[in-house]
Amino acid sequence: MKRTLLAATTALAMVVAGATGVNAKELRWGFQTDTDSLDPHAHAVTFTIGFLGNVYEGLVRRDGDLAIEPALAESWTVSDDATVWRFKLRKGVKFHNGNDFNADDVLFSYKRISDPDAQMKTNVASVKEVRKIDDHTIEFITKSPNPILTGRLNSVFIMDKEWSEENGATKVTVMAGDKEKVSPAGQMAMGTGAFIIKDRTAQVKTTLVPNPNWWDKATHNLTKVTMTPVKQDSTRVAALLSGELDMAYPMPTQDINRVNSNSGTSVVMGPELRTIFIFMDQNSKTLFGTDTKNPFLDKRVRQALYQSINMEAIKKKIMRGLSTPSAIMIAPSLFDRSAEFKRHSYDPAASKKLLADAGYGNGLTARFDCPNDRYVNDEQICQAVTSMAAKVGIKLNLTAKPKAQYFKQVLNPTNRDYHVGLIGWTPGSFDSHNVVTNLIAGYTEKTGRYNLSNISDARINALNPMIQSESNKTKRDAMIAEVFQLVHDNVYYVPLHQQGLAWGKRDNVSLKQRADNVFRFRYVNIK
Repeated sequence: MKRTLLAATTALAMVVAGATGVNAKELRWGFQTDTDSLDPHAHAVTFTIGFLGNVYEGLVRRDGDLAIEPALAESWTVSDDATVWRFKLRKGVKFHNGNDFNADDVLFSYKRISDPDAQMKTNVASVKEVRKIDDHTIEFITKSPNPILTGRLNSVFIMDKEWSEENGATKVTVMAGDKEKVSPAGQMAMGTGAFIIKDRTAQVKTTLVPNPNWWDKATHNLTKVTMTPVKQDSTRVAALLSGELDMAYPMPTQDINRVNSNSGTSVVMGPELRTIFIFMDQNSKTLFGTDTKNPFLDKRVRQALYQSINMEAIKKKIMRGLSTPSAIMIAPSLFDRSAEFKRHSYDPAASKKLLADAGYGNGLTARFDCPNDRYVNDEQICQAVTSMAAKVGIKLNLTAKPKAQYFKQVLNPTNRDYHVGLIGWTPGSFDSHNVVTNLIAGYTEKTGRYNLSNISDARINALNPMIQSESNKTKRDAMIAEVFQLVHDNVYYVPLHQQGLAWGKRDNVSLKQRADNVFRFRYVNIK
C-alpha cells in the first residue's frame, strides 16, 4: 500500500509533459475507485458510464443542466406515433484514430450493446430494428411508442466498427461468474469524444489528453487530465488540501467543514439523483449457500427489517445532514407524484411483533453484503443497519468489500450469491420507467437486469411496457404510482435515502456539478 500511494503521489506531482504557454493546464483528479472497464457497453455503473462519456459519445448527450442536446446526431425527427426515430448524423466526425464516423458504426454499436451479456442492453430494449438510410442517416424503430427514447440513447456510446473488428473487440466484456470474459475493449478505448486516453494502469493512474480533432468547440482549457484512484477518504482529503489534487470526490461528510475552512479549497454541494436502497432475495426457497428456509419470502420479515432502520439517525450521525430519507426508489424531483408516498415508520416494537407473527420470535440470521468504496459512507450505513436490525432480532452478518468484487458477486443473474444487500441507482434516462424496467420488473433478457430482490409481480410486469409507450402524462404517472405503491405495500425493497453530492476542489478550478454525479472535463477551466 505504501508503494502504491507513493507512486500515486509521484504521478500527481508530475508536470504536464509537453505543455507550453500560460494556458497549459493539467487537471489532477482523484476518485474513490477506478472505472470497472473501458468497455462502453459492459457495465451500467454511473462512474464508469460517466468517465467513459469523456471518451465516447452517443447520438445525443446531456448538457451541464442535464437537458438532452445533439451530439453525434446533429438533428432528429420522430413519427406521430413515436415508433420511428430518424437521426441525421453529423458529418466530418473522426474517431481518435482518424477513422470516419458513419451509420455503419451506429449499426455495429447497436448490435454490440444488444448482446445478452451486455449490462447496458436495457437502454435499447424497446428498439426492434435499426435501419441505415444512408451513410449519415439512421432510423431506430421501436416495438411500441417510446416518447423517451433519446433519454436512453445518451449513454449508448458509439464504437468504431473497423477498430473493433481489427482488435477483436466485437464482443462485450463480461465480468460475472462462469460467463466471465474480457474484451480488448476493456483495456483500450476508441471513441469520438472530447478526450483521448493516452495511457492507463488500472487501479493506479489513467491519463487523458484533449482530442485535437473533436467536432465540437472546446470550452475547457485543459491540456491533460490525470485520474488517480484514492480509496481512503483521509488520503483523498489530504491530497486535496496539500495541493496534490485539483479536484476530488466524494468528500466525506465529516470533512466538509475542514475543506471549506482551508485556504484555497472548497466543497461544491448539491442533491444527487441517486437513491440508496436495500434488496432482499425473494425468490430462493432457502438462503443462498444454506439449507435454511429463506425468511425474506415473508413480507412481514421484510417489513420488520424496514421498520427497524432509523433513517433520521443515519442522516444525522453518518451523513451529517447530507441526505434525504426516501420513500420510493427515485429522486423526488424526477417523479411529480413522489410526495404521495411516505416511508414505513421507524418502529422497533412493530418490527418485533411482525417477526413473531412470521414465526421468528427468537430471531433470524442472514448475510448482509455491502460495498465499502462506492457510495457515500456505504460501509458505515451498513454497519448502522446491522446494529439497528440486531435490536429487533434480525442478525445480519455483514460482509463489506470493494465494489469490483461486490458487483461481480451480486450482479450475476444466474448465480444470486447474497441474502440481503445494499446498492444505489441513478436512472440514466432521469425517468421513472428506467427504475421500473431495470430494478422492479421481472428478469428477462431485456428487463429486470438489476432486480436484485428477485421479484416477479404480474401486475408490475404488465404495467412496465405500458408505462414505456404511454404518452399521456397523467395516465403514465398513474401507472408509475401504482408500481411504486406495490413496491411499498409488499416491501419489495427498502429505500434508504437520496444521498447528497460533495465535490472537493481547488479554488482556481471551475467546473459544473451535475446532479447525476457525472464529471465532464469539457466544462473545466483552471486559472
